[in-house]
Amino acid sequence: MLKSVGVILVISVAVAFICQSTLPPPPRICGLPGGPPVTAPRVKLRDGRHLAYKEIGVPKENAKFKIVYVHGFDNSRHDVIIASNLPQEVVEELGLYIVSFDRAGYGESDPDPKRTMKSTALDIEELADQLKLGDKFYLVGFSMGGQTVWGSLEYIPHRLAGAALLAPVVNYWWSGFPESLSHKAFRQQLPQDQWTVRVVHYFPWLTYWWNTQKLFPASSVAAGKIVFSRQDYEIFSKITFSDGTNHREQTKQQGEFESLHRDMMIGFGNWEFSPMNLTNPFESKQRLVHLWQGDEDTLVPVTLQRYIAQRLPWIKYHELAGAGHVFPLAEGKAEAILRALLLGE
Repeated sequence: MLKSVGVILVISVAVAFICQSTLPPPPRICGLPGGPPVTAPRVKLRDGRHLAYKEIGVPKENAKFKIVYVHGFDNSRHDVIIASNLPQEVVEELGLYIVSFDRAGYGESDPDPKRTMKSTALDIEELADQLKLGDKFYLVGFSMGGQTVWGSLEYIPHRLAGAALLAPVVNYWWSGFPESLSHKAFRQQLPQDQWTVRVVHYFPWLTYWWNTQKLFPASSVAAGKIVFSRQDYEIFSKITFSDGTNHREQTKQQGEFESLHRDMMIGFGNWEFSPMNLTNPFESKQRLVHLWQGDEDTLVPVTLQRYIAQRLPWIKYHELAGAGHVFPLAEGKAEAILRALLLGE
């Protein structure tokens, strides 16, 4: 009898420990007691959340083109990849106004426990309205931020004058991919990343535990142990921070779950739509959506981007030979991306 009670007690303690370890700690919300300070301008959204933003370029009242930029995974409003090495004379020539914002849970934007692809698109629309960007604006998204561009093409296409997806992360479970193609691309990822994405997709409630446990290697991307391409490493060796400041410590200051982990859960979860079923939202015959991809990108399989481009002929596809994931940081590339998007050059 006592032995049975002891076994039950041990099992109960073990189950309780496992359940407890799957629960993320509460976020450290900016501006609240115990949380980081608020240093950025912010707008208050429809549900009471705050969205932090950063403005770059000419004053918006003088701008010829207004662009909303969407940062990638483990980035923030400070990481505006299309402006990092953009010459000031180009900014003034084109009349560029760029606003970058912290996606929910990142930087100084409040977490959103109900975050979805649709809610992020609506955040962008509300930010544009509160900043008075006009009826239409351009949208540029890098890496995981590219998924937000897909979401905006689905949920707020009427607000877009054009859009650019730069090495956008692909969800292997989007409908429309031939199973053999997506399976082969999936297998090209590191084994630990394959397992992480599986857990995130099939068992999202285990996402926090998987990325914090020590039994198995978790996401190499979240751990900052990515194996980049040769060109990527060359680019990194030349990067300098234009204002002399590294803002990396702000990126996930409110907690890794509400920033990195929730990004994974949404990005690789079950989407309500597939980009491959999108129709051209623009009446113009000119291709106003651009997709840029390096053919040596080690994070996003080029084979899947090629297939998407074939399925969506209204998108202008740019494949860069020898380029990796951070090609927009290469000299002259940001200017080329913006001229193609804004001027059709």
